[in-house]
Amino acid sequence: MSKRGWRNLDESDVRVRPGRGSRPRSKQRPKHADAAEAMVIAVDRGRWTVALDGDPKRIVTAMRARELGRTPVVVGDLVGVVGDISGKPDTLARIVRVTDRRSVLRRTADDTDPYERVVVANAEQLVIVTALADPPPRPGFIDRCLVAAYAGGLSPVLCLTKADLAEPGEWIENYSSLDMPITITRLDAEPEELRELLANRVSALVGHSGVGKSTLVNRLVPEAERATAEVSGVGKGRHTSTSAVALPLPGGGWVVDTPGIRSFGLAHVTADDVIAPFEEFAEAAEECPPNCGHLGGDDDPDCYLDTYAAEEGGNPDQLASLRRLLRSRAGRDET
Repeated sequence: MSKRGWRNLDESDVRVRPGRGSRPRSKQRPKHADAAEAMVIAVDRGRWTVALDGDPKRIVTAMRARELGRTPVVVGDLVGVVGDISGKPDTLARIVRVTDRRSVLRRTADDTDPYERVVVANAEQLVIVTALADPPPRPGFIDRCLVAAYAGGLSPVLCLTKADLAEPGEWIENYSSLDMPITITRLDAEPEELRELLANRVSALVGHSGVGKSTLVNRLVPEAERATAEVSGVGKGRHTSTSAVALPLPGGGWVVDTPGIRSFGLAHVTADDVIAPFEEFAEAAEECPPNCGHLGGDDDPDCYLDTYAAEEGGNPDQLASLRRLLRSRAGRDET
């Protein structure tokens, strides 16, 4: 074609290749208004087991929808699912939405690790399971779990097991100034008091290996081993204690059994996170100098909390407990 010919071309002469659309791809995604609501009860290698409407009899296996990308989905998350939600064998639904979390239990590998691991979402209570003997109690671990509970919006419960081997009096006294239930269990008795505390609520159990957590779960949830194996889904043959799993309580509610934890890093927690649940001290802390760690003594000699406890009626025992938690957060706890 001559140069003059090129000058006479207009938009009507553009040739469109067959099969190729010219409309740009839309960035809009479907809203899935008809998605069924469900709670995640187990996670295993790219598959999520969910209970539709929180009903343990309506179990569905799902995958994470592509539009969610790498959005984390953990046990306790409330999600929207679409697709085949019949729950029949070899069917697979899609998780298309994750509801904002009301509470989050997080931990890090240690106090310097920037990577947060979400253990469970939307739990109302954190049950800290500690043996009175065999193995002996580790107050540093208890304190760190308390810090994580307060920071994540969970109400803590201290469960002292194996009371038939040692007396609980010292440990009840150590934590009596904190506003939390303390329940005692024995190997030779049913955990009735704990069962009442868990009824109709979502509760996560944490503890070291050997403290009796699995024994408690088996007593609280009949046929717990069979239920745990079922929700493992595609993870056949895998030992289920390697990941958290939510199990339905007979009278209503859920108990989330977590793996035995060796350490509870708190790199993600600030001093203000710890103080916030202690309303009167949180308000008094606003009078402290900038960057005050609220530890008192040589660390924070100008901390106003000392003045508040001495002159304005603050509970000194509660302040001592609060500062023990702050020392734990700062990595100065005893193990």
